[in-house]
Amino acid sequence: MTAPPAGRRGNADHLLPVASPARTRAVVARLLRPQRRLVLTAGTVMVAATAVGLLVQPLLGRVVDLAVGHGSAHTVTTTAALLVAVAVVQGVTTGLGLSLVSRLGETTLARLREQFVEKALGLPLDRVEKAGAGDLTARVTADVSLIAEAVRNALPELVRSLLAIVLTLGALALLDWRFLLAALIAVPVQAHTARWYVTRAVPLYAQQRVAASAQQQQLLDTVGASPTVRAYRLEREHTRLVAERSRSVLRLTMRGVRLVLGFYSRLHIAEYLGLAAVLVTGYWLVSQGAASMGTATAAALYFHSLFTPVNSALVLLDDAQSATASLARLVGVTDHPPPRISPYTDPAAGTDVTVRGLSHAYRPGHPVLHDIELTISRGERVALVGASGAGKTTLARLVAGIQPPTAGAVLVGGVPPTELGPAAAGRTIALITQETHVFAGPLADDLRLARSDATEEELRAALDRVDALDWAEALPDGLATVVGDAGHRLSGAQTQALSLARLILADPPLVILDEATAEAGSAGARALEKAVARAVDGRTALIVAHRLSQATAADRIVVMDRGRIVETGTHDTLRAAHGAYAALWKAWSDSREPDS
Repeated sequence: MTAPPAGRRGNADHLLPVASPARTRAVVARLLRPQRRLVLTAGTVMVAATAVGLLVQPLLGRVVDLAVGHGSAHTVTTTAALLVAVAVVQGVTTGLGLSLVSRLGETTLARLREQFVEKALGLPLDRVEKAGAGDLTARVTADVSLIAEAVRNALPELVRSLLAIVLTLGALALLDWRFLLAALIAVPVQAHTARWYVTRAVPLYAQQRVAASAQQQQLLDTVGASPTVRAYRLEREHTRLVAERSRSVLRLTMRGVRLVLGFYSRLHIAEYLGLAAVLVTGYWLVSQGAASMGTATAAALYFHSLFTPVNSALVLLDDAQSATASLARLVGVTDHPPPRISPYTDPAAGTDVTVRGLSHAYRPGHPVLHDIELTISRGERVALVGASGAGKTTLARLVAGIQPPTAGAVLVGGVPPTELGPAAAGRTIALITQETHVFAGPLADDLRLARSDATEEELRAALDRVDALDWAEALPDGLATVVGDAGHRLSGAQTQALSLARLILADPPLVILDEATAEAGSAGARALEKAVARAVDGRTALIVAHRLSQATAADRIVVMDRGRIVETGTHDTLRAAHGAYAALWKAWSDSREPDS
């Protein structure tokens, strides 16, 4: 048993944390703080660009006054030239301002993304398992994409729109304070519309992100386990689950569409009310001689010019709310409490393993290990055997320090493995499972992940020790061959041999192998088992034996059943005892292929 039941994965209670709005704002402010100069420069340029653009309406009003007063052609031409100059200056400054705002947004997003990846890689594995891979994948893909889209498009436009609104209202006040009052008639409707929208959009988009995570998790489970799904004829059940998750996402999406339609209809009402009020006010002021025709025209044009920035700002609430929900999910991970700084910065003094009174449960009230007592001497090779679900992998993970036990103690060289710092743990313990990842890139670089300064001769020696040098040199470009995604595909046995070569390069004194030869298949099993024996030679080793042939070479065999140790001893001693191990050996021997 290696993780909580799959049915609980992806539940809201187990998802990775989401930051509060206040905390999200605080983190964004912290990210912007080192870029104060860029913030100030971008803001100044955008204010200047918007202010220059506001000269258009008075100049057009001037043209109207000249037409009404029969002004000279020279004066009209001069005014037109000024309009052209304003357009040019506004275009240049707006382009510069938007580029500065985009640069600010992209830089901030890049820093946030780096922090997210750093924290995500440092998350406890049991925490990630409880949340499910779909939640983390959705955050690093869909959420980052939404924020990036907002930074590249919504943020510059929102800044521009807000500045245009504020400065335009100020310009209306300069024309005549009564024009400003008339324009403000639209504000209550717009404010009510914005509040109506936000109160519904914030929880809706949060629900959409959770639903998308659940959908992605289900797709990952279904596609990743497709051979098992087909073997047990579970296609219909998994199709139903995928359809349910998809319908949930669709329902939330359609709720969002209806919400946006209602949002737009309310905005149109505000526009009509405001424009009508400004036109009536202009007519009254002109009739009273308090304003010229050109001034009234400029006021009407000012209010009409507000349609675009006001609508853009409010419409961008849609993108802003979606991006904010995604941003809170990223900040929730970056805000995850850092691991406690370990006082142990050096490798453990020894590699003897002591397990005392160990019990563990992934869920309260459902223990998977019970009162385990085990000692592994330095340099001893111990094999864990037992039926599936006996608790072998859980015990191996606890010894490796993947997570602390629920009760009892695990000590490696007298130190709990969870207390070792990352560097110290890496130099002390290596855990190799059947799920070995081949990173995209040259094979030599993949090997150097274990030791970056390894020479070409050391890489070849490590491969040779696990009988992998021949096939590695036979690759199209030898050790320079690109492997992994979009590269040369390695077989299961080759992938496991690669992980063993990495182990030799890393050279940890304590090795834990969790069914590391399970993917080899019967044809390559014996060769890979010999490679395992050479790789762990001279090290303390705890081996979760997928094949009982691995147990025969161990110094000691520990038999587990239902979370307890039921037998311990050598291969010959346990066979002669006619207990649990003898029964496992007989069943395994009877089922073996003749050549395995």
